[in-house]
Amino acid sequence: MCGIAGFCNFAGDGQSNIERMKERMHHRGPDAGGTYISEDGKVALGHRRLSIVDLSENGAQPMTSHSGRFVIAYNGEIYNYKKLADKLLQEKKVTAFRGSSDTEVLLEAFEAYGIEKTIAICKGMFAISLYDKKEKTLYLLRDRVGEKPLYYGMNGESFVFASDIGCIAVMDGFHNPICREVLDLYFVHGYIPAPYSIYEGIYKLEPGTILKIKSPFNKWEITPYWSMKEAAYKGQKNLFDGSFQEAADELERLLKESISEQMAADVPVGAFLSAGIDSSTIVALMQSLNKGKVKSFTIGMEEKGYNEAVYAREIAQHLGTEHTELYITDRDAREVVPKLGEMFGEPFADSSQIPTYLVSKMTREHVTVSLSGDGGDELFCGYTSYFSVERIWNKMKGVPYFIRKPVSGLVLHSPLAKHPVYKVKGKLLGAKGPADLYISSMETEPLARKICLTHKEILYKYNEYKEGFLDETNHNIMLMNMLMYHPDDILVKVDRAAMAVSLETRVPMLDKDVVEFAWRLPIDYKRGGGVGKKVLREVLYRYVPKEMMERPKKGFSIPIDKWLRQSKMRMWAEELIDKKLLKEQGFLDPDVVWKIWDDFITRGEWRIQIWYILMFQQWLTQIH
Repeated sequence: MCGIAGFCNFAGDGQSNIERMKERMHHRGPDAGGTYISEDGKVALGHRRLSIVDLSENGAQPMTSHSGRFVIAYNGEIYNYKKLADKLLQEKKVTAFRGSSDTEVLLEAFEAYGIEKTIAICKGMFAISLYDKKEKTLYLLRDRVGEKPLYYGMNGESFVFASDIGCIAVMDGFHNPICREVLDLYFVHGYIPAPYSIYEGIYKLEPGTILKIKSPFNKWEITPYWSMKEAAYKGQKNLFDGSFQEAADELERLLKESISEQMAADVPVGAFLSAGIDSSTIVALMQSLNKGKVKSFTIGMEEKGYNEAVYAREIAQHLGTEHTELYITDRDAREVVPKLGEMFGEPFADSSQIPTYLVSKMTREHVTVSLSGDGGDELFCGYTSYFSVERIWNKMKGVPYFIRKPVSGLVLHSPLAKHPVYKVKGKLLGAKGPADLYISSMETEPLARKICLTHKEILYKYNEYKEGFLDETNHNIMLMNMLMYHPDDILVKVDRAAMAVSLETRVPMLDKDVVEFAWRLPIDYKRGGGVGKKVLREVLYRYVPKEMMERPKKGFSIPIDKWLRQSKMRMWAEELIDKKLLKEQGFLDPDVVWKIWDDFITRGEWRIQIWYILMFQQWLTQIH
């Protein structure tokens, strides 16, 4: 796990700017930092290193290929690099390797097999910059699911890229304005969906794609090498034809293979453990593969309804892990809040970012790498919202759309809309299909799109999603989440929070083979009888008693609404949304912001947009 940055055609002092970019992401790689600047000064690559595999100088980056043609700076891990190394040696593409790093293997494979062929056989998480000196061409590549971040775009006449958007913002001459067009989306979802970023002219490279830009570095092209949509479509057209038990056997095999590869490191490795199905499965399989005790880590809180630490401890004791837990207080949370703007680089408002940071901080005191259970809900139908959408759609679909649509408008514009329940029902009635219903269910708060002073409809993955792309309702919604919510919220949260304390996180369920197998499973293997993740549970119950896991899931969240009522956090919040300040900044409508806040303080009406507003303001005040 590291950080990368670079630019092409920069008119200013290249050396000082690449060093400034590297310093901005020092936390992503505190062990070392390297720089490459081409002979003509046109291309600069910077790297910050968190040493995981081959801790020697032989693993240092930027790294030049044996022939001298290619230079690489990359962030991530190639889990099957040893197999790739054997292939290169057997086919005599290389005679020997200087060291034992995956970076060197990846670099030589690019030269031997080409960009697309190499990346197609790589399994891992990565954001790669590769410069071909002969062709004067820069390539940027991002992993299939979006585990590792990569921003790119233009700073004046210069093409720039970085793991951290803050690296781009500290460059000389960077004056890109805030992209007002994405703010409506932000205040609906709490994050900015790819390919957009908070700045005009700066974008997120989509998962599973390759960006190619050639001298004079003013025009790029992006091509996919893997597609989540294609994997889902092919999987559902080629369903697994074995029994439920055979499906569980295959999933267990694939997960063990993935975990075995991801446990490989030259530094200590552990795992996050909540009381949930996903992380418990990962830790259980890790322990089954490990001769010693796996190090597991849990965060807890005294708040009733939020604490799962006691259940996680029971699971850890059953599995025999070396378990560490930390109980947090509202004071711990308050101390994290001022760090969030810089930590995430752009507005980001999933409030579980706070406990994620705190558990990462504790974990980093013991290990350098931690495995995570993320992905289980999206791949194996775990969220209760999936069931809700299907249930509501089954009730609505018998009424033709041409009837429901005008009725929806009547309800929304009638006195009934003053009541939250009718406001929601009115909105949902106008949905064209299950996918549209799912989008509508996230946009039932009419004030969300009134917070920003600028309003413009822009295309993004959810409103571009083709209704009925997959045959089954739940699978469509799961795919929608894997295209946007998972990479742009969940994976962003885990990456930024963990890297803020120099902790590498790995996600075994996002292994290419696991993902593609999950899409081949029929929906009945994933959910039934009001229970999700059936096949994943079946794997887990081979290691942990069923009765130990049958508890309501509390989620990895904090009582932010309660904490904001306490004097210190309330004072912090009201300073950020001071009407005079809002008017001076000119981004948000002060009247709408204060209606939302007053409804909360005086009537106890909590809207999640409160936290979205505060995180935007926190970020904005830190950069200006």
